[in-house]
Amino acid sequence: MDTGRDEEAVARFVEQFAMQWAEAGFPRMAARVFVALLVSDGGRLTAAELSENLRVSPAAISGAVRYLTRLGLVARERDPGERRDHYRVRDDMWYETIARENEMLRRWSNDLVDGVKAVGPDTPAGLRLDETRRFFDFIVAEFPTLLQRWRDLRSAD
Repeated sequence: MDTGRDEEAVARFVEQFAMQWAEAGFPRMAARVFVALLVSDGGRLTAAELSENLRVSPAAISGAVRYLTRLGLVARERDPGERRDHYRVRDDMWYETIARENEMLRRWSNDLVDGVKAVGPDTPAGLRLDETRRFFDFIVAEFPTLLQRWRDLRSAD
């Protein structure tokens, strides 16, 4: 059955998109593994399949999936009776990732209050730190509305 999938174009996309992630600071191999999982029809591959698809060693895959699992972008699964792990992109991974980031921004904002007090609120550093805190507070306050809009949009599909 012809799915219209062009494997050469898919491989080029994986490398191109992974490179953009790497340029943004993501480890290159983790980016390649993540994008390879995104483009797989099932969203789920074994380490051997990832190694074959990306033409890299199993050790490279192991480090990358460990990193991705820690970030919550990839889940490790094992089917009953199988010895091999499968790695899959998590359902609603972007929602969960953004929600975690929101909590991190909330903690940073709280820490910035102490920083402003330490350097003095009317100093250039204090004003800069307070501006950062205010920005983080704004984002934290806006996230719930944004996330609810996303849930509404998804449920309408």
